[in-house]
Amino acid sequence: MSQRKDSSSSSKSHIPRKITPERLANIALHYLERYASSAANLKRVLERRVFKASLFHDDLDVDAARGWIDALIQRYLDAGLLNDLNYAETRARSLMARGTAARVIRIKLMEKGVDGETIDRALEALVDEHPEPELAAAIKLARRRRLGPYGDPATRADKKDRDLAAMARAGFSYDMARRVIDCDDKDELEDLLALPLL
Repeated sequence: MSQRKDSSSSSKSHIPRKITPERLANIALHYLERYASSAANLKRVLERRVFKASLFHDDLDVDAARGWIDALIQRYLDAGLLNDLNYAETRARSLMARGTAARVIRIKLMEKGVDGETIDRALEALVDEHPEPELAAAIKLARRRRLGPYGDPATRADKKDRDLAAMARAGFSYDMARRVIDCDDKDELEDLLALPLL
C-alpha cells in the first residue's frame, strides 16, 4: 500500500506546473544563475519547458507562450543579462584553455545558437590571451593528454602516429599537430605557450 502511495506521489511531482509569463521568467533566471547561455540557447530551453508543460495542460496556449519567450529574451538582451558576444568570448577562452581547436570551438558555439559573425569576433578576441591561440590550444592539449614531448620518451617514437591522430581528432590541422608532436623539447613548447602579448 505504502509503495503505491509513494509511486503515485512521485509521479505527481514530475508533472510540470502550468506555464505563465512569471513562471517562464523564474525558469529563465534560475537557468541563467546556473549556466552561461546565448539568447538562442535560452530560447530553446524555455521552449522545451513549454512543450513539456503542454503535454499535461491542455489549456496552455503554446503560441502565446512563444510570444512570452520572445519578449523575455528581448528584455534580457536589452538589460544585458544576455549578451551573445560576451558568452561566446568567455566560452571560447575556456575551451582554448582546455586545448580545444578553433574549428571545434566554432562548432560548439554554433550548437548554442551563436551566429557566425559573433563567433568570428570571439575567436579573434582569443589573440588577447595568446598571440597564436591555435598553437596555445594545441600545446595545452598535448600537455593534458601527454602527447609528443609530454609523453614517455621511451615510447615516443612508437606513439607518434597515434599522437598525431589524437591531435587531428581534436580538430587541429596536420601542420599544427606536427609542430607540437615533432617538437624535441617540451620546455620549448612551454616557452611558446608563455609568449608575451605584443
